[in-house]
Amino acid sequence: MNNLMRKKPFRVYTVLCLCYCILFFTCSNKENYINVVTLSDTPQVSFALKDVESALGSLYRRIDAKQSDRADIVLSIKDIDTLKPEGFKIDIANNRIEVIGHDKAGLMYGALELAEQIKLYGIDDVKPMVRNPYLEIRGPKFNIPLDVRTPSYTDVSDAAQYNIPHMWDFTFWKDYIDTMARYRYNYISLWNLHPFPSLVKVPGYEDVALNDVQRSTVKWKENYSLMAIGFDAPEIINNVEVLKAMTIEEKIEFWKKVMAYGKSRNIDFHFITWNIFDYGTKGKYGITDDRDNPITTDYFRKSIKQMFVTYPDLAGIGLTTGENMKGANHKEREEWAYDTYAMGILDAAKEMPNRQFKFIHRQHQSGAREIAEKFKAVVEADNIEFLFCFKYAKAHVYSATKQPFHENANYVEQIKGMKTLWGLRNDDTFYFRWGAPDFTREFISNLPYDDVAKGIYFGSDQWIWGRDFLTKNPETPNQIEVSKHWYQWLLWGRLSYDPTISNKRFKAILTDRFSGIDAEKLFSAWQNASMVYPITTGFHWGKLDFQWYIEGCKSRPSQAGNETGFHDVNRFISLGVHPKSGNQSIPDYVKMVSEAKTTTLKTPFDVVKKLHDVSDKALLGIKEMKAGDDKELQFTLNDIATLSFLGKYYAYKIEGATYLALYRATNSKENQKLAVEALEKALVFWKKYTEKAMAQNLNPLWTNRVGIVDWKQITRWVEQDIAIVKNESKTKI
Repeated sequence: MNNLMRKKPFRVYTVLCLCYCILFFTCSNKENYINVVTLSDTPQVSFALKDVESALGSLYRRIDAKQSDRADIVLSIKDIDTLKPEGFKIDIANNRIEVIGHDKAGLMYGALELAEQIKLYGIDDVKPMVRNPYLEIRGPKFNIPLDVRTPSYTDVSDAAQYNIPHMWDFTFWKDYIDTMARYRYNYISLWNLHPFPSLVKVPGYEDVALNDVQRSTVKWKENYSLMAIGFDAPEIINNVEVLKAMTIEEKIEFWKKVMAYGKSRNIDFHFITWNIFDYGTKGKYGITDDRDNPITTDYFRKSIKQMFVTYPDLAGIGLTTGENMKGANHKEREEWAYDTYAMGILDAAKEMPNRQFKFIHRQHQSGAREIAEKFKAVVEADNIEFLFCFKYAKAHVYSATKQPFHENANYVEQIKGMKTLWGLRNDDTFYFRWGAPDFTREFISNLPYDDVAKGIYFGSDQWIWGRDFLTKNPETPNQIEVSKHWYQWLLWGRLSYDPTISNKRFKAILTDRFSGIDAEKLFSAWQNASMVYPITTGFHWGKLDFQWYIEGCKSRPSQAGNETGFHDVNRFISLGVHPKSGNQSIPDYVKMVSEAKTTTLKTPFDVVKKLHDVSDKALLGIKEMKAGDDKELQFTLNDIATLSFLGKYYAYKIEGATYLALYRATNSKENQKLAVEALEKALVFWKKYTEKAMAQNLNPLWTNRVGIVDWKQITRWVEQDIAIVKNESKTKI
């Protein structure tokens, strides 16, 4: 399209572009339209075509396939050597744009790409390209709170309690699925401790199936078992409200509709469980959580099969062994898992030989080699794809772009060339909008890939990515979380599909989303503020979710070494660094100084400098930005400033902890004085952080892993850090 080469963005110069396009197409087609033809009229393609229509506006005209010779844009599916499943090609020749998909999913992604290019740059600046998915499977980890009687790990929290009713609202799933499809995710994994009573009517165990959707009205305790035991305590189960009256048959129809809708957007559904839990059964038929109970074994086996019998669009099922298996060894765990989950899916596969199934077995609390040997029949089944799953970054994907845990476990060697899903746990960003493309791209590029990577799941155990309930005076009440945190979810989805996407594209997306801003400055400020998470957690490393939550500076009390769970200045000295962060711990730094040695690692003071650097650059970048009437931009700028103040807090806290450790080693009053000064500055920025945070968000927040996060209460603990240092000596400072 040589005579369509315009460099001005379509959105900014709408009138000029529209006039130009009208003139061009009047000359070439004697029409004032851009004619669009699709040779594949599937739901996936129809969905993407709506975005093309939106991008073209009044110029869009859909014409019949018989008139394809008059088309300006053609969408088709073709068998081309360069394309793989879900791949697409955009060709431009003879004043025509052709989008070619390997399959309906590829054509959907190609049409979405075309729509975005038109929207960002104008139709005259659409670029030809060939794209194939980098990671084959890309999806969220979604802990789903179905009902008080069938809880997820996350249910004992505000996020879950608020979201139970939304899990039974089709509007939520429609918005969620459409958004995830645009971000290039192609499956949703729903995690629950024992979902079957809320989902299926199992032959021989029909009375286990649950009617209605219930939520407990109990006055919740702050902390419950980290192993998800006791969520059916009498005071919880006996004090309930009915949120929605539904029969089990109506529930089944609901989930059939949700899964079918997902299929229409190239999104599969998987259910993944922890074991052995019997929530919701109430001991009916003699079912217990006893591994040696033959009734329990039979019930689980039939439940697995019935899930596939009931839901024709259910793609797969997965399991975790060891969570509630009461002292069983690896062999005993896997024997139970085989007799239940494996036999259940083998039963389904035998009954439905023309259907494809996925079976996901987490390596968590078990051995990969033992699993592969035990599940050989599943691995070798013609219509079952066996996948491993490994918690790649433990609980904190925002810690370092390289992770050591698969290396420590010799995991890649253990699975002997079999495929795996890398689990990317984000138990860090719940309140604030995150967006660091460079970190995301580097992280994805560092994943073990060749002959092993099937894909990723990205999500949390401490959060439900349902609907927002924290924002004060939201522009869109009950906004879905993946829209509120749109940039974060877009980055992980789009870069997992195509890690070559440049920052230039992301800046163009920001320009389009926020009218009138300097996208270069916003992009840099947002990325710098977001790096507060990995810089801090890479230095102050609690690898599991209950060991560290950065937005509250908290863990469970046992992990903090005190009664509150607050990570005080002492804990900042004692807790180690992430093994791949390149950081030096405070004790190692003090030892190095005392021995007059040097290091190639980043010292605590280097980390301090880096935190100040990213925080100051972020604050400077947004200094002159005005949100005007754009409420989302207002929220975004507030989050960037909030994270910058948090970064300054942690910088001064690490500085104060380092000087305190030096004081203890040297008895130098100067180091004690410097520690107090740093921690006094830390308090100033903690107050700035919480003031900004609470201006926009509700406080406190009850979480399932670190308890109540109350910024006002935590402020008093931050103040005590100063007293800790001063009380090191009776000498007045």
